[in-house]
Amino acid sequence: MSMPKPTPQTLAQKLIARAAGRREVAVGEVVTCNVDLAMFHDSSGPRRLKPMLDELGASIWDTNKVVLVLDHYVPAQDADAQKIVQFTRDTARQWKLPHVIDSEGICHVVLPERGHLRPGLFGVGGDSHSPTGGAFGSYMFGIGATEMLGVCVTGQIWVQVPRTLRLQWAGRLQPGVSAKDMMLHTIARLGMNGGQYQAVEFAGSAVRALSMPERMTLSNMSAELGAQAGLIAADDTTCDWLQAVGVPAEQLEGAEQWFTDEDAAFEPHRFDASALSPQVAAPHSPANTRDVAEFADVTPGFAYIGACTGAKLEDLRAAASVLRGQRVAAGVQLLVAPASAREQAQAEAEGVMQVLRDAGATVLPNSCGACAGYGGTFPEGATVISSTARNFKGRMGPASVNVYLASPYTVAASALRGRISDAREMLA
Repeated sequence: MSMPKPTPQTLAQKLIARAAGRREVAVGEVVTCNVDLAMFHDSSGPRRLKPMLDELGASIWDTNKVVLVLDHYVPAQDADAQKIVQFTRDTARQWKLPHVIDSEGICHVVLPERGHLRPGLFGVGGDSHSPTGGAFGSYMFGIGATEMLGVCVTGQIWVQVPRTLRLQWAGRLQPGVSAKDMMLHTIARLGMNGGQYQAVEFAGSAVRALSMPERMTLSNMSAELGAQAGLIAADDTTCDWLQAVGVPAEQLEGAEQWFTDEDAAFEPHRFDASALSPQVAAPHSPANTRDVAEFADVTPGFAYIGACTGAKLEDLRAAASVLRGQRVAAGVQLLVAPASAREQAQAEAEGVMQVLRDAGATVLPNSCGACAGYGGTFPEGATVISSTARNFKGRMGPASVNVYLASPYTVAASALRGRISDAREMLA
């Protein structure tokens, strides 16, 4: 008797089916998935989980599948932060966690950098930007402390199989326009709940042309789109990048199977990358986005290049390409917080960090910093242009701070001119 022909599956369905030990899954079905990777940090990790685990008399199901990152409260700014950091380190030792990344960068950037992600994997993270993992053909999403407790004890989590919204980007980006602009434009068009807590998949020629760090920006900001996951099919770009960071080739075998079948059911949304201009989100929402030209009269006192969204190696290079040989305008403070120590070291080796310092940048530690509202927040009434993902009122300092979101190109161009500016004019 011949097997029934498999139903065409989206990338999301394939990843969930694998984790559930199934051949295929249907949209709307609730399935139990085995977790390959659980990531939490100094804010979402031990201080939340240890009291609950102790109360249950339970321990972590498989410490080898857990990665703990210290990135939110480091370097400790005050006694409270110092306590949290110390508690995190003590607990990591007590739990004998083999994968602890301490003060070396932001979780979503150091996780793939250390080879913890690969196509086909199913992961959860104790942070809202955990969908970043979807850039690697993994299914990864953010969960709260109670759900993370369940994962830590059982190694499993239930998922309702999502619909897929496929964002198809034709054409290619112009120089000075980046993945950040793609996301701000998408969020403006679809809204902050446009992802409807379903799976968003990025596809098309413009997405395939992007480097891995730029793809990470797309997946990262699917959080601001309200999606559960932000997925990109695995290809040579994915595998080459992962092999370069030390993932063995045999762990990448079969990577090409992680894509959406031609005739799978999804909701298509079409975009043209070649027509896209730099985008800026005005306070206090990423959905409040318009063309850069509409903000020419805004004069920021601070230009911030930081966060998992906006301070990866490629982002630092983008800023340097605008600032090379120039000084930022009088009255503008340029702050740069590279997303990871390794990427900063690479940027140093390439001379990128020197370009930024020569332009007047103050270099901050490799942590979430001002983006998470810890350490280095901005003073009352400040106007900030930032490469971060969120500009909610009160997130980066007092409620009177006005944050405009933009790409690293635009942040650098605005620092140079002293008003919000289009980097394409300087790169021409």
